[in-house]
This record gives sequence, C-alpha cells and structure tokens, in this order.
Amino acid sequence: MCRWMAYSGRPILAEDLLFRPEHSLIDQSLHSRLGATTTNGDGFGIGWYGEGDEPALFKGVDPAWNDRNLREISRQIRTPMFFAHIRASTGTAVQRSNCHPFRHGRWLWMHNGVVAGFHDLRRDLVMAVDPELFPDIEGTTDSELLFFLALTFGLEEDPIPAVERAVGLVEDVAARHGVPHPVQMTVATTDGVGMWAFRYASAGQARSLYFSTRVDKLAALHPEVEVLHELGTEARFIVSEPLRDLSGAWNEVPESSCGFVRPGEAEMLPFRPLLAAA
Repeated sequence: MCRWMAYSGRPILAEDLLFRPEHSLIDQSLHSRLGATTTNGDGFGIGWYGEGDEPALFKGVDPAWNDRNLREISRQIRTPMFFAHIRASTGTAVQRSNCHPFRHGRWLWMHNGVVAGFHDLRRDLVMAVDPELFPDIEGTTDSELLFFLALTFGLEEDPIPAVERAVGLVEDVAARHGVPHPVQMTVATTDGVGMWAFRYASAGQARSLYFSTRVDKLAALHPEVEVLHELGTEARFIVSEPLRDLSGAWNEVPESSCGFVRPGEAEMLPFRPLLAAA
C-alpha cells in the first residue's frame, strides 16, 4: 500500500511539508506506523499549483528518502495546494507513469489501496472509460483507472457522486466476475481550489486517514508550537497517518465517509457507492 498527504491553505514551502514534521512523509517512506507495509519505496510524486493553468508534477521511481532532486526542488516550491504520495506497489510496474498524483487538466488524484482482482476486472473497467478520456491514461495502475472512471462520471462537475459511481461500477463488475470485496481506498482529489477526500472499503476496515483540527483551535491549545502561527486559519491537512504527535491535532476520518475543504467551508458526509446508471 502507500502513504499520502494533502495540504490546502496559506502558501508554504514544500520542504516544510515534506521534511520538517517529525513523522514527515519522507520518514513514513521508511517507517510507516499505520500502513500495510512499513517501507514505501516504489517511487514517489508531488503535485502543486503555481503560475500555470495546470498543476505541476514531479515524480521519480527511486525511494523518496533517497532522491536528492526532491530535496532540492522542495526548497523552491511555495504553494497553497500540495499533494504528495509515496508508493508501495500492489503488483503493477515501478515506473514513472504509475506514480501518483495523477493529473488531468486542473485536477490531481492520488490513492492508497487496491482494486482486488484487478487483472480480471481491468478490461471491463477500461471499456467504461469515456472514449475521449481514454487516450490520456498513461500508466497501468488500478489507481489511475479509478481516477478516469471518476472523470467519466463527472468528477469535474460534482466530485462526490462521481466517485460514488466509479466505486459502484467497480463493485458491480467485481460481483459479475465473482471477486468479493474489491475496493480498498483512501483517495484525495483537487482542482486547486477545493480538496476532496474519501475513505472506503467494500469489506469495511479501510486504510487509515486523518484530517487536521482547525489551526486556530490548535494554536490555542499549543501556543508553543511556532509553525501553527505560520500556517493561517484556513490551513487543512489530510494524511494517511499523523505527521507529528500533537494532542488534539488529528481526527480520524470515519469509515465510509468523504469530505471536502474549500476556503471558508468544510464538511464531512457519508460515502455510498452508486450503480453507474442510478
């Protein structure tokens, strides 16, 4: 499995997000505490929003802890929306096109989990992708295909029902192939303004996912933590596992839930897969 983090808020250096926390994503690439695997060394990727119309990506197939270029560029990237992912492959090749985040237009997507029986389900799932979107699929992962299914079902217009329909389709196809409990996922996606996150498993017991407490409340609890005063009140983190041990800082996302964050607004909702035709 994998580990990921998403940040939305006041522009901040990527280095401060990736390397500064005591249990940073870079530390998690070697010493994950809550993941299915302790080591996540099958590549990495970061995505961020800057001057252009589309987000930028930097990916590599080396382990995140051993990539000097990642350390170098993270000192120069300052962004209000940042995605980072460290990969532990569930069977597909270790190659750049299989590293998260995935991009389409202004949208980024990253995933921790697996589509069980993907080898047997893949053809039917690929055939469900909008033909106009299909040429933009670059890799071979279940994660990227899930992204393009969500795009097919309207991610850019209304993210939550689009992901519900994508997951519903996967479960329907899996049932027809006799594959039980096919979906295990935590997902983050963004258009650069809003950020959406999903936690779901067909059999329950989804992988870990946490969101941060409001920074103003947290700063009142921990006035001695200087970084909290630098982030601004709109700052939000969504992470596979907490970045540091700080009482009151992290809240577990409930099973079968989704949520969104955008300036001045945040909400948690139930997540219910839907049949695509529903």
